[in-house]
Amino acid sequence: MNAVSYLDVGWHPGTVLLSVLVATFASYVSLELSRRVRDLDGAVAHAWWLGGSLTMGTGVWSMHFVGMLAFEPPLPLGYRHDLTALSWLAALVAAGMAMAVAAHRQVDRRLHLVASLVMAAGIVSMHYLGMAAIDLQPGIDWDWPLVGASVLIALIASAAALEIFVRMRALGGAERLRAQLRASVVTAAAICGMHYTAMAAARLPEGVVCLSADALGGRGLLLAVLLFTALVLCVALGTAIFDARRRRRERQLSRSLASANAELQTANEELRRRALTDPLTGLANRMGLEDRLGRPGSQDGVPVALVFIDLDGFKAINDSLGRATGDRLLGKVSRRIRRRCRPVDLAVRLGGDEFVLLLEGEEAEPRALDLARRLLVDLQQPYLLTEKPVSLSCSIGLAFGPRHGQGDVLLGCADAAMHAAKRSGGGCLLCYDSHMSAEDSSDQLHLQQGLRDALRRGELSLHYQPKLTSGEGRLHGVEALLRWRHPERGMISPAVFIPVAERFGLIGRIGDWVIEEACAQLAQWQKRGWQCRVAINLSAQQLRQPDLARRILGTLARHGLDPTLLVCELTETAMMESMKDGCSVLDELDAAGVRVSIDDFGTGYSSLSYLRRLPASQLKIDRSLIIGVDSDVQARAVLEAVVRLAHALDMEVVAEGVETEAQRQALAAIGCDVLQGFLFARPMDVQALQDWVGRSGCDRPAARLSAVSDSGERLQPAASA
Repeated sequence: MNAVSYLDVGWHPGTVLLSVLVATFASYVSLELSRRVRDLDGAVAHAWWLGGSLTMGTGVWSMHFVGMLAFEPPLPLGYRHDLTALSWLAALVAAGMAMAVAAHRQVDRRLHLVASLVMAAGIVSMHYLGMAAIDLQPGIDWDWPLVGASVLIALIASAAALEIFVRMRALGGAERLRAQLRASVVTAAAICGMHYTAMAAARLPEGVVCLSADALGGRGLLLAVLLFTALVLCVALGTAIFDARRRRRERQLSRSLASANAELQTANEELRRRALTDPLTGLANRMGLEDRLGRPGSQDGVPVALVFIDLDGFKAINDSLGRATGDRLLGKVSRRIRRRCRPVDLAVRLGGDEFVLLLEGEEAEPRALDLARRLLVDLQQPYLLTEKPVSLSCSIGLAFGPRHGQGDVLLGCADAAMHAAKRSGGGCLLCYDSHMSAEDSSDQLHLQQGLRDALRRGELSLHYQPKLTSGEGRLHGVEALLRWRHPERGMISPAVFIPVAERFGLIGRIGDWVIEEACAQLAQWQKRGWQCRVAINLSAQQLRQPDLARRILGTLARHGLDPTLLVCELTETAMMESMKDGCSVLDELDAAGVRVSIDDFGTGYSSLSYLRRLPASQLKIDRSLIIGVDSDVQARAVLEAVVRLAHALDMEVVAEGVETEAQRQALAAIGCDVLQGFLFARPMDVQALQDWVGRSGCDRPAARLSAVSDSGERLQPAASA
């Protein structure tokens, strides 16, 4: 039998090198895409899987095809279109399986083995279909031991590639990049080893003829395959890199937002703590008491006692020794009260010289009586405030729940008992009795009747307190403050008569009078050439009037005023309540140009998350947040956070209660836009305001901030802007 002779074949070294480079680049891109598939979910992950499979399959097939074009037998070769396409599809199947395993959360040995077999079958099919695309007559004589070796190499390469895909999950950063480069080289070497082993198994008998020589082939095809593959791989790699950067930016943004949210949460918590704490004494304030009384389940059947304390003669001490001395006295009183309380008892300063103690538990009533008797003695002891000791007494009222009521009702009963003790001469304590409420109701009735007469007799008036810009010290506007001069009782505080007006339904008529009076005064100033904003205060009850916005805008139009000259100030509590009704009144005012201001910010719950939902263009910070801003790091940090947030929401920031030059400088440095307080001027009537403006010159563009007393005396040198 004659031995078969075979043709001598060669290899083009440059094309072989190109095939190795293509395999390496394709492996690197495939590893990069496998991360995208693993890290995503849903339709996006499926899209990356499909794109990754196409890219990886095309890259591996391109390496195979370039390697075959490096094959140089002594006869022209060509490749059938149909089998060449099938070989590409086989490469896609192998790549799809690899990407599916890369996306799988848990890869056990069984899945690894099955996937390796499927991938190896796809790679072997790709290669031998590609070889079959060369239509030779007679056909290729195969070296079957080498064919078996190529199949084994394909299986080992598939298993190794999957193992690399899985192991690289835990890596990140520079370590992942180095590992990915090493893995690309190893994977490419395995793929090339399988390919060239299989090519070495193909022997061409002498006299062989290629029937597909006129089909695909030639150097033009090599160039086209390389360009197409390079384009696909570069686009895929660029897309992966862009997606990685985008997701990195998203993570950075997410971390930044989380940090900002944490900072806002801290600021919110600090604001809430401050909102529930009296800044002067460190005790809880009225809001803190209401918060404790209003907690779900609080006092339900649990004995509770309220001890209401009012200092006798405190006003005289405050007037004679000054407000600063009075504040020191209140601090000393609060410390004596705190020493008598247990940690579970709540000590509250309601305001002024009024204190409340809340005791809970089975022994609340006897403990309250004992505590009240001790405090009567403690608070009468002399206080060292000046060169001479100062003494005063106190009146104490007690009420017990649930016998006398709960919540505000119980507080009202303790208040009534305290007033009864004060009417008894002071320096004593009384427990609540039902007749005490009747006495208090009688006083309320007289007040509301007097308030009705005040509207008719013209006893109400508006005083105005200036607001100045923090930088130049120019007049920014004035706040209109309601005053009532009673013919018998003298000047009555709005804190006394406004609740009476709200209780007896007079707030609407009084509010209309304030709006009309403020607009009329604004029109007079405008005729004199004095442009000035006027701020008025609105109550929560007024916001419930559906025609309030129409009436305000009608009053402005009747006086020929630009709506932007009017500022409506509402407490944050009133605004929160109005949000339940959709803020329709505020939205209407804001749309017409009337400026809406959040007043007393910091005295309520100060929820920063609600600010962006309110139709307000101005935030007015309460005096309680101003205290200590020039010396307390925490107070300054909280205030800075509030100012930054308000400015981010395009809101103007007004600080009220400015009393010292150090506070003014600190607030200006923080970025508060407008300042208001006794440092500049107290509330005054129209004529006094006009005289003050003339003396201070703060309505002129070149004016600089200076503090001027009501009498015109310069309190301290002008400060530079």
